[in-house]
Amino acid sequence: MALLTWCSLSPTYPSPKSHFPNLLPQASPNQRPSNYGNDPQTQALPWPLLTKRQLCLSSLAFILNGFSPNLANSISAQVPELERYTDSNEGFTLLRPSSWIKVDKAGATVLFEEVNNGSNNVGVVVNPVRLSTLREFGSPEFVADKLIQAERRKESTKEAEVIGVAERSGHEGLQVYEFEYKVDSSRGGMKRIFTAAFVASKKLYLLNISHSDKPENPLDDHTRMILEQVLHSFDSAPVV
Repeated sequence: MALLTWCSLSPTYPSPKSHFPNLLPQASPNQRPSNYGNDPQTQALPWPLLTKRQLCLSSLAFILNGFSPNLANSISAQVPELERYTDSNEGFTLLRPSSWIKVDKAGATVLFEEVNNGSNNVGVVVNPVRLSTLREFGSPEFVADKLIQAERRKESTKEAEVIGVAERSGHEGLQVYEFEYKVDSSRGGMKRIFTAAFVASKKLYLLNISHSDKPENPLDDHTRMILEQVLHSFDSAPVV
């Protein structure tokens, strides 16, 4: 029953045990902003989460600014800021692209969409379950198999393939599963999906990140890096 709930709610709209082919270095899952746990709100991080590659891009933009402002601005635009969003009523927290807008959609606890491109989105669904942990249901690989089977049963799905499976520890040792898969759908074409899930207080928390990954415009490394930061940031938060 829990899995059926999980799969049906998949929106169309410190060192993990990972099988992802290209996971990049990530922040410790126990890191928290100083005002972590406040009422539901978006909290801007004082600095973007910059990797070595992003810092190089920023430095290059700075150097080029006196020579070619347009080129410098173009490079700087590739380093979007991430914001901390915490829902203290439902009990979860994550990072999300600050330029994406929050929209209302039936069945979603919260949903953020890229401006003028709603098929690129980050959504969270929270529902009650009888499980205390994900391990009670099965291993990450077992859950991934069930998840992809449910995806293939959708009428709009042409093809679905698991890319990676991982497990990590969240707040206070919370068990978190992560999945990456690609879907070719009659509704939006080829998409890359990143999913994270955990169970806390008899509730299933499901993060779904969807982004276009069409052959003519594939998911680039930089965008993937940003989406992975969002994926790894998903965690429980104190309920107020």
